[in-house]
Amino acid sequence: MHYTRATRHAVMRTLVTLLRLDHTACHQRRYTAHSSISPTATTNGAGLPPLSLSILGVEPLDEFTLEIADFIHHHVATRPAHLTGAIEVEAKLGVLRDKASGARLMLPVATETILASTFADTRFDANMSMAQHKHFNVLLNNLKTGASPRPGNAAEISYAHLHLVDSFYAGDGADKVRVTRDERTGDVHECMRKVRLGNLDIFCPKRAVDWRVSVNVEVPVPHPVGSATHTRKKDRMSYTHEEFRIDLTQVTSSTHGGPAEVLHELEIEVARPELLVALAAKRGEPGVPEHERDAFNELVRAFVNNARILVRNAGV
Repeated sequence: MHYTRATRHAVMRTLVTLLRLDHTACHQRRYTAHSSISPTATTNGAGLPPLSLSILGVEPLDEFTLEIADFIHHHVATRPAHLTGAIEVEAKLGVLRDKASGARLMLPVATETILASTFADTRFDANMSMAQHKHFNVLLNNLKTGASPRPGNAAEISYAHLHLVDSFYAGDGADKVRVTRDERTGDVHECMRKVRLGNLDIFCPKRAVDWRVSVNVEVPVPHPVGSATHTRKKDRMSYTHEEFRIDLTQVTSSTHGGPAEVLHELEIEVARPELLVALAAKRGEPGVPEHERDAFNELVRAFVNNARILVRNAGV
């Protein structure tokens, strides 16, 4: 078997001191369902002799990333057949709050922790401060323009500044119909019903924010009739890097006759749903080459690393 060491580095490591991930983010390795085997031992520049990855010669799985990969794969593979829209996988930054008190969640854990789906005493507040919004805007713009150093082989970051209006209409059941238009031209971008398949909440006691992974299906529907129940104006800056899109959005939400509410949101999304579904179908299949079996896990690993990098830069 041949195992490769990925050469991706954390592109934002020179911006802040909080950008170091754990060993697996500094020395990226592909992993299979059981282990990751390397033909060479680790080295140390301080005179320490080369060390094996472990007494068994393998590197243990990153269970955190694997849990998220299993969660996404489960919902992609078991989605209802009648939901024929595109799969959406996204991670949002926000704060996990106690339902009763409204205060940020407190748990007796020291590091980032995936909450069990049975833990129902929290709500996720997908909002950030104006200062955090400005900080991310500067950070992402500097990466786009080259004002901040990046590795010489780093992939290009594309950028779009969008002004959109979402209008929501009552639909069948709890799922509302969303019509998205260009605020300036009035052109309809999409008309769909978003069906939530599952959420996975990650509590980060050392960080200013937590995050949530969501898997949804966006089902195209005809344009609804009648009046919208509420609208959301979105001033969105969208940055696309490799297989992911990062959306930084100021949202102004209003209902008929009600006061406007301004929110600031940051989310990262898998940019090509069709690729995600194709890789999920090959995950762990014995009849396909190893690199194709592991490609889904690699995609999720990069997705998780991007979410972690953003979370660790939210301490404003």
